[in-house]
Amino acid sequence: MLHLVDKIILFFINVMFYLSSSEGKTNLQEIVSVSAVLAFGDSFVDQGNNNYDANSGKANYAPYGKDLVGGIPTGRFSNGKTLPDFFAEGLGVKAYLPAYLNPFLQDDDLLTGVSFASGGSGYDPITNKFMSAIPLSEQLNMFKQYIGKLETKVGEEVANDIITNSVFLVVASTNDLIITLPKIGIQDATQYDNMLANMTISFVQELYNLGARRIAVFSAPPVGCSPAQRTLFGGILRMCAEKLNEAAHLYNTILKQQLPTIASRLPHSRVAFVDFYNPLIHIIDNPKKYGLEVVNRSCCGTGLIEVNYMCIKHSRTCQDDSKFLFWDNIHLSEIGCNIFVNQSLPGLMDSLL
Repeated sequence: MLHLVDKIILFFINVMFYLSSSEGKTNLQEIVSVSAVLAFGDSFVDQGNNNYDANSGKANYAPYGKDLVGGIPTGRFSNGKTLPDFFAEGLGVKAYLPAYLNPFLQDDDLLTGVSFASGGSGYDPITNKFMSAIPLSEQLNMFKQYIGKLETKVGEEVANDIITNSVFLVVASTNDLIITLPKIGIQDATQYDNMLANMTISFVQELYNLGARRIAVFSAPPVGCSPAQRTLFGGILRMCAEKLNEAAHLYNTILKQQLPTIASRLPHSRVAFVDFYNPLIHIIDNPKKYGLEVVNRSCCGTGLIEVNYMCIKHSRTCQDDSKFLFWDNIHLSEIGCNIFVNQSLPGLMDSLL
């Protein structure tokens, strides 16, 4: 008969053998925890920071937020929960990711993450000037302040552990492509897309230098298929604006090629490319598969051009926003965000955890 010590040794041998197997590795990945979610970028991940910046575009009025608890607008550019909320929930962190600049933010909120993002921002500094948004450079400064607050609350060692085990969401480029690129009059987007990709890589490097190790970098969405761009550039049939989509696709291709290179130079990092383009194209091409009915107009107003303050001027909304991919003419509805995150989260977890 085996003695107790022998049984213990045999148990650990079996455990080590199991963890070395593919099944064991998969299950081990599943129990790796995410301490916090931290978001940077534009209005897709702005949870209300623009509310507290005098010059930025805001979504702190009805009908924005109509499907949140109490129907209260929070500055989220949607009718309800947004991408960061669903990612934070899906990663087992919390149901709502707050804005860092919210004056009612509690110290405990810092432990599980915040958003530093600002609607209207982009990688290109020119974009931030056009849109009067909080630039990514200032979002990094806010992150440095956050680190200081975290260290004050829990100590440097625990703060470092929280940041190391956080997932960083980086969602920009849309405003660069739909605002700055057309304004500066570049006919061939190749040069601009290369510059934009280099700016993206530089931002990833800066996040890493501040302690980020799990970084999810979103590609550009199919910007030409947003209702506003269809109305402005899609002709009488309001088709997707192909030139804008081509610019987005080219940027995505360059970025996807470059991210593995930067990741290989950042020890102990996981840098994931999150495809924000093809899943949305698939939803647009197959709306009924996802329980949607309208993908070329938004729920707010006429559905043709309204965004931000124009939604308050035309405050009537569709009868059932759960059937609309877009809430306003740029931003996804709550159901649109939920569908996208459900599609993307498994791959993101495989890449980062």
